[in-house]
Amino acid sequence: MEPVQFTPIGTVRNAITDIYYRGFSDIESQVAVDPALEEGLDGIEEYSHLQVIFYFHRLERERVRLKRRPWDREDAPEMGVFALRTQLRPTPIGSSVVRLLLRAGNVLWVRGLDAIDGTPVLDIKPFDLDTEALKGLHIPPWLRRLRDTQR
Repeated sequence: MEPVQFTPIGTVRNAITDIYYRGFSDIESQVAVDPALEEGLDGIEEYSHLQVIFYFHRLERERVRLKRRPWDREDAPEMGVFALRTQLRPTPIGSSVVRLLLRAGNVLWVRGLDAIDGTPVLDIKPFDLDTEALKGLHIPPWLRRLRDTQR
C-alpha cells in the first residue's frame, strides 16, 4: 500500500502533556481550527457532540504491538489492538466523541477529547445519535470488569 498523507485542519490545546494519561472524560480542550477554514465551522454550535479525528503525533512506534492487555493490566485478557482503544496502533489515528461547550470563532471548546496538547486534528464531524449505529451497543464483560476495578 502507498502511504497516505493528510494536512491537519487544527490543533488540540489543553494542559495534558503525558502521552499515557488516562481519564479524559472531564478534561476540557480547545480545538484551534486553521483560521482559513473557520467558515467551515458555521452551524456546528447547533450540535451538542462532535466526533474529532486526530493523529497521535508522539506515538512511540517501538511500543506498538498487535496484541496487548488493556491498560497494561495483568488481570486483563490479551486482546488484538483493533479490539482496544489504545493509542499504540499500527496507524496512529484517534477518534473521540466529545461534548461541544462553546465555539468562539475558529476555536471549539470541548470536553472529553482524549488527545494531548499539540495533537494535530484531521477532521471534525457533528455526532448525531440517530444516524450512528449505536442501537444495541454492548461491551465485553472483561471491559466492564476493568472499568469497575479501575486503579
